Amino acid sequence: MRRSNTQSLSEVLKQYIEENRIERKLKEVDIVQGWENLLGKTIARYTRNIYIQNRILYVEITSSVVKNELFLMREEICRRINENAGDEMITRIVFK
Repeated sequence: MRRSNTQSLSEVLKQYIEENRIERKLKEVDIVQGWENLLGKTIARYTRNIYIQNRILYVEITSSVVKNELFLMREEICRRINENAGDEMITRIVFK
């Protein structure tokens, strides 16, 4: 006998995420984990620490040359991150 209130697992997870308001945090985790896919392995090799705080992406870079190149591309990187996230998640990028 089947119950009439059955839901798919994806529906239940989506409802849980919405009720607990953790969608934004999950997107932030996706951004941090997707850094290598977005900019490539070469840039990721020089990246030490990435985190998001108050819609600002902080990236610690070990090479001053790479840091300068990324600084010049920061608006494009910000646009691509937001485009991949499907929402305006990042308003500014700070390279350290």
